[in-house]
This record gives sequence, structure tokens and C-alpha cells, in this order.
Amino acid sequence: MKARILWIEGKRADSPSFVPGVRKKGYAVEVVSTGTEALARLSDLDPDMVVLNAASMRTSGRRICHSIKEQSEDIPILVITTRELSINGDASVSVVLELPFTVRKLLNRIGPLLPGDGERLVHVGPLRLDLERRRVRCQGREGRLTPRLTSLLKILMEHAGEVLEREQLFRKVWNTEYIGDTRTLDVHISWLRQVIEEDPRNPRFLKTIRGVGYRLDVPA
Repeated sequence: MKARILWIEGKRADSPSFVPGVRKKGYAVEVVSTGTEALARLSDLDPDMVVLNAASMRTSGRRICHSIKEQSEDIPILVITTRELSINGDASVSVVLELPFTVRKLLNRIGPLLPGDGERLVHVGPLRLDLERRRVRCQGREGRLTPRLTSLLKILMEHAGEVLEREQLFRKVWNTEYIGDTRTLDVHISWLRQVIEEDPRNPRFLKTIRGVGYRLDVPA
């Protein structure tokens, strides 16, 4: 699965664009030209990170970064800037790169800000589970999970759309044949909802199937 980057870049002819080089590396890059457009796309695209080419917009980018963080608190932001427009020290920014630099240096700074890939990343609908870092993202929300919660969510995501019996889930997650009391599972389901659901009391994704178990419903 390609990591998704929301890229904000103006149209100054004298400002270098690194987008082709980043796409060549295999990242899915969506480019917008204003902060307003970025905010409008943030929720629908649910990117893994934002790159702001502030140098191409003759701005420090401070206001744009703060607006993005208000909408998606945990998303990493990399800012491309110049010495004159420096935004160093701003808490809303993860990485600041001052021109000039090479595309290789840019890629080296992008990599650590993104979730794991390959077998370390499970992606179903709006849910992205980073198994290495034990972090999950869902529609702009991000949270860290315990090892047990990570295992539970991984199984639910691997069987998205299927009803999983409570006893079946308990056996897999707790690696035991003892199923005399599965209330611990219910508590863990509640904790997962606190992380991935906008309204945990009225879950959109993690549904209870009364008398049977649980089902993870995600859009195609």
C-alpha cells in the first residue's frame, strides 16, 4: 500500500518542485495549491502526512500548519522553506527543510514520518494499523495501542465485514482455550472504540452483533 501525502505547493516558477521525485519513490502524492484546498481535502484523503512547500507560496506557512493541526492533531507536517521565511521552532511542524537541498535528503526526512509498510501495515477502508509502532489512524484520529489491542484490531481488520464470535476472538487474541469469561474482550473492544470511533457510544465501524460477537464494518 502506498503511503499518502497531501502536498501543498504554489505556482512560483522559481521554486523547485520535488513532487515528481517523491512520486517516483512510490508515494501517492495529491497536490493542492492553497491552504484552503488542503483543509478541504484533509478529511476525505486522510493522508499519512502533509508537505507544505511554503517557499513556493512566499509565506512562512505558520497559519496553514496551525489550521491543519486543529483539524488533524497527530498528522506530521514537513515544511519546505527558505532562511528568510524560516518557521523553525514552531511546535506544529515535525520537520523543516531550508532550500537548497536534494530530493534524496527530502526522501530521507519523509520516510521516518510515515507509518511502516509491507507486512507491518494493515490497511482496510479508513483504518491504517502500523504493527511495528502499534499505532492506528482513522479519519484523522490517531492513537497508540497496547500489544493486545493491536492483535485484536489486526484480526478484526483481516476479517472485515465478517461476524466474529466472541469466543473465537478471545481464543485468537489471548491464545488460550479457556473461554469461561470473555468480559475482558468486551472491555478491550470498548477501548478500541475510544481510539477509532468518533462517537464510541454509537460506533460506526466496530459493531456489536448481539448474542454472537463483533463485526468490523468499513466502506469499500
